Amino acid sequence: MKETVDKKAKPEKSLIKILKKHAGRDSTGSVSVRHRGSRQKRYYRIIDFKRDKRDIRGEVLRIEKDPNRNAFIALIKYEDGDLRYILQAVGLKKGDTIMAGENVEIKVGNALPLKNIPLGIAVHNVELYPGNGGQIVRGAGTSAVVVAKEDKYVHLKLPSGEIRKFLKDCYATVGQVANVDHKEEIIGKAGRKILMGIRPTVRGTAQNPRSHPHGGGEGRSGEGMHPKTPWGKKARGVKTRKKGKWSDKLIVKKRK
Repeated sequence: MKETVDKKAKPEKSLIKILKKHAGRDSTGSVSVRHRGSRQKRYYRIIDFKRDKRDIRGEVLRIEKDPNRNAFIALIKYEDGDLRYILQAVGLKKGDTIMAGENVEIKVGNALPLKNIPLGIAVHNVELYPGNGGQIVRGAGTSAVVVAKEDKYVHLKLPSGEIRKFLKDCYATVGQVANVDHKEEIIGKAGRKILMGIRPTVRGTAQNPRSHPHGGGEGRSGEGMHPKTPWGKKARGVKTRKKGKWSDKLIVKKRK
């Protein structure tokens, strides 16, 4: 799908805003995410995750590369003249028409409630709560599949393999998110990583013992203990999901 992307296109001015750089720091100024900083300046493209232009036909003007996400985006012009960005689905190209609504056609790029999507259809940009806008299945190459319907719920098989219940009135967009080959992309050099805002990560075993539990020792030495974070907590194999989370009842089949 890369040949369809207009790489020279400048973003639509009415759909961008300044994106501040935080370099991994939270509201107190402390580093809460390590190894972030030195990112290139970029505008944030305002994406229409809600798809609330109902029963109005829109035409795809062009496909663009969004520096803020791994999926490509499509610029849509609706019949009333309104412009919106949406996530590009595989097969959606310049000149195609799309629509969102209760009973629209089951076609790539169209958005409709889960209750009206047949079994076996791949979807993306799925709402967790009706009207909140799509919150999951938005990454490049991802899709969920409608596998069952019962009462007020629709069962989706998510990219992780988990089967989960969603309210039948939640909207989803038909198709798979484009840029399927994203995971095969080779960064190529350290400098590109820096421009992306990702700083070097130093191995714990290469540090001194004051900086990391794995540090110290004469010559090259292994971890010498159960793997730990820089703060001494268990690093690998520890489950982080909270027990008894209220949404656990919506999981039909766990991902493992």
